[in-house]
Amino acid sequence: MKFGTKTVHAGVSPDPTTGAIMTPIYQTSTYVQASPGDHKGYEYSRTHNPTRNALEQSLAALENGKHGICFASGLAATDSLIKLLKPGDEVVSCNDLYGGTYRIFTKVFAPLGIKFRFVDMADASSVEKYITPNTRMIWVETPTNPLMNVIDIQAVSEISKVHNCLFVVDNTFASPYLQNPLNLGADVVLHSLTKYINGHSDVVMGAVILNDDELDQQIRFLQNSCGGVPGPQDSFLTLRGIKTLHLRMQRHAENGAKIAHFLNDHPAIERVYWPGLESHPNHEVAKKQMRDFGGMISFTLKDDRMETAIKVLSSTHLFSLAESLGGVESLINHPASMTHGSIPREERLKIGLKDTLIRLSVGIEDVEDLIEDLVKAIEG
Repeated sequence: MKFGTKTVHAGVSPDPTTGAIMTPIYQTSTYVQASPGDHKGYEYSRTHNPTRNALEQSLAALENGKHGICFASGLAATDSLIKLLKPGDEVVSCNDLYGGTYRIFTKVFAPLGIKFRFVDMADASSVEKYITPNTRMIWVETPTNPLMNVIDIQAVSEISKVHNCLFVVDNTFASPYLQNPLNLGADVVLHSLTKYINGHSDVVMGAVILNDDELDQQIRFLQNSCGGVPGPQDSFLTLRGIKTLHLRMQRHAENGAKIAHFLNDHPAIERVYWPGLESHPNHEVAKKQMRDFGGMISFTLKDDRMETAIKVLSSTHLFSLAESLGGVESLINHPASMTHGSIPREERLKIGLKDTLIRLSVGIEDVEDLIEDLVKAIEG
């Protein structure tokens, strides 16, 4: 089954009771049993819910995985994955990653005795030198947030297997439409479903997708025991969003390419961070593992004064100044004070995340209007 067909049909089927073509919202907390232990597969909605189950099956199909497990947010999914570890274990992570991930690693789990190493993974072969006998997990975002670094998933996978490390790939920026990490050797794929998969800026949710049966049971135990589950209404909305994922992602990528090249050619722009540009240091890796390059773009201005960046951030009309990404509408973001404000400034600067960096989530509007909006903001 091809991807577009999967988005419409995978994991869902007409309701057997009424024939409803859309999966119903099973807005219930509990389920009646014929006798103790004699039920229809559902006992309590923290553990199982038919709407959520349909979404989990759909996500597994989109990532070419066997199991999908949904959580109340991307960070709730992250929380459960790190809870697979114990004090003394170590995680090797890319050094450019979402600020919320950095925060939960350093402020929640590091004090509990789990060690995190944040390293440059642009050259995947360099990852191996950071692995110790205590390393249990390798954590990768690609493309990264917000510097759009690209990490060779297959190369890191080979290293993870040699050292028996669980290899997790946060695929939020690419979505399953552009990239399938399980096909490239990842053990677990993580998504903030809030972003491209739902795509309409009206849900907060996360998920992990994997193939291993035993690991699936371990994560489901944590999902149920810790309770970070999404409700049926949000699951329904995300199922609805998935049905147009392939159409939206194609438009995001098309618009992203035009805007990236516009910015790259503009005399006021110092640098554009987008993996589709031939000047991107890992452009060839992106071409190898991605089907297209997406609608996430970061850039800096030649005028590197903070007030200039703030003027641009505050002067757009179609690009709304807001947190998050991946919705149908275009957003403009200031990572240093917004999505990555939880990372200490000195750590941000070490990896090249300037205070004046601007990040765009390019939506599905008419691209000519988006470019005009940026021209007015940049040129004043």
